[in-house]
Amino acid sequence: MSEDFPDIKLNIGIELHQQLASKNKLFCNCRSKEGGESNTTFFRKMRPTQSEMGAYDPAVIFEFGKMRTIKYYSSDMSSCLVEADEEPPHEVDEYSLETSLIISLALNSNICDELHVMRKTVIDGSNTSGFQRTILIATGGHLDVNGRRVGVQSICLEEDAAKLIFDNGKVREYGLDRLGVALVEIALRPVTCKPEEIAVIALSLGRLLRASKRVARGLGSVRQDVNVSIGDGAVVEVKGIQRLEDLVKVTRYEMVRQHGLVRIAQMLGSRRSSQQPIGDRIEDVTEILAKSTSNVVSKILVDTKGIFKAVRAVGFRGIIGFEPYPDIRLGKQISEMVRFYGLSGIFHSDELPGYGIKDEEVQEIKNKLQMNAEDAFVVVGGPRDKVDFAVESIVYRLRAALVGVPPETRAATLDGKTVYSRPKPGASRMYPETDIPSIPVNQMVLANLCGQVPEPMDQILSSLVEKYSLNRKLAEQIFDSEYFNLFGEIATSMTVIKPTFIASKLTEDLLNLERQGLDRNLLTNKAIVEIFCRLDHGTIAKESVALIFEKMMKSEANTVEEAITQLGITSATDLELDTTIDLIMKENLPTIYEKGFGSIGTLMGKCMAKLRGKADGQKINSILKAKLGLFLESNSTRTGR
Repeated sequence: MSEDFPDIKLNIGIELHQQLASKNKLFCNCRSKEGGESNTTFFRKMRPTQSEMGAYDPAVIFEFGKMRTIKYYSSDMSSCLVEADEEPPHEVDEYSLETSLIISLALNSNICDELHVMRKTVIDGSNTSGFQRTILIATGGHLDVNGRRVGVQSICLEEDAAKLIFDNGKVREYGLDRLGVALVEIALRPVTCKPEEIAVIALSLGRLLRASKRVARGLGSVRQDVNVSIGDGAVVEVKGIQRLEDLVKVTRYEMVRQHGLVRIAQMLGSRRSSQQPIGDRIEDVTEILAKSTSNVVSKILVDTKGIFKAVRAVGFRGIIGFEPYPDIRLGKQISEMVRFYGLSGIFHSDELPGYGIKDEEVQEIKNKLQMNAEDAFVVVGGPRDKVDFAVESIVYRLRAALVGVPPETRAATLDGKTVYSRPKPGASRMYPETDIPSIPVNQMVLANLCGQVPEPMDQILSSLVEKYSLNRKLAEQIFDSEYFNLFGEIATSMTVIKPTFIASKLTEDLLNLERQGLDRNLLTNKAIVEIFCRLDHGTIAKESVALIFEKMMKSEANTVEEAITQLGITSATDLELDTTIDLIMKENLPTIYEKGFGSIGTLMGKCMAKLRGKADGQKINSILKAKLGLFLESNSTRTGR
């Protein structure tokens, strides 16, 4: 898509959040592992606090406006009083600290002489304390990617947030098993590049971390945020990208969205001659809409005993609903903001009359707002306290439309787009942690850690190719896979199965099944090892592996034995193979007579349908070819042809 906008200067900065393979959490001795049944629940209400300078952070104020109740689920197996914020944090986990220093050395960064734990205010409920603890480890440095040197801004060691389980707009529910898990945050300096190029940079950084053998693997263990801007415009932060392919999609979408907003600002600049400020008239229009037959309006008035307020937007007629690109509208940007207050009753004059709101009601609203022909309005409805917050956001967003792209934080969606999340945080969000003393950095320790800096990626891949006889592409695939460590364990313990076969099953086959919507988490490492052990001992055939994977990932079998029983998999003897192939050839004699050796494809398909999972496909093919060749030769001799 960047080729469609050749004149756009696209600036992209990436922040990578990688969980570490620490046994313990960052500030307590609880295990760093998700899962386990909760045995305790408790509730919290989060409130903003002032910074040391007496200021409130805008992102914190926005979150407070949602006024949600937070419910937490805790398990003794993975959390303690530290996660519940009922006990001070313990000392920083030594393994995690060492890992962050090794990564800093690998990126040629300037490690701080003394490390200080800071509190970063977060009141969305993802931290029970209302803040996240983070430590600045190093600044500066670089990552070399295909001849390009990408600068490093900072490297931090911090605690992961709680896992969101449920959110209905009023109550949020979190699990505390993930809260406090150690992760490293690496922020790279912005580069001017295409979306595809930032994915290569992210891949290179991820590989460097995995090469340390000190980071967690698997979906959810790594998250990427990107800071995107076009030209010299404002920077938009997009959070929560888990896959590289999503990184490209999200960056492309954000580029188009921002360019669309710039076009809207240019239209407003050429049309809007009046200097009247946005939001100069805000009126309660509840009485006007109370006469409406709209189901949406009636539901808000009756169910929530709500009100409706209208905001005048001078010179905005036709702009709020305008689409410079498909699905890019100012009206959509405004509704995204309002949605975060739990409100759905929002309309604007470019789409009215509609939704059951009639023309006479629209005219009454225009008259009350004293609108001119070139003006527009936005109406929002809901509980009075939330509507007042929402009106402020609407006014802010309309004013920002005059400039183009507002600086904000957005969340990545599953379809590769972005949605408004909150205003960008400011400096008032950070303040010192008073419960943990500073940590001096021992230069002798750093010198010893230099020996643990990972090798360059080329050397690692070359070693994999040489050790396991893999081709380069498969070596890259298995290294990038969450099953890399498991692959090494299986490949070194098998006596018959080739490492190439193991690697292809753990990458290509599992990826294909996952793309079909199957749950990879249902297939445990223990089950995978058992499957390959059975194959190595000859009790199942190679074709059985993918079938068992599929059965377990569909949740149709809980154990390998159960999957084998359901599939009816047994290893066929040579006699059974001969008998089955002979029978299939006999049943398909007309096809053999008609096509001769060209019937091999049809016969092989029927053989695999009958013997799939019971014998190796190559072995079946070899026997079938030999039998078909002998049959055709014998038949030719008898007929004299």
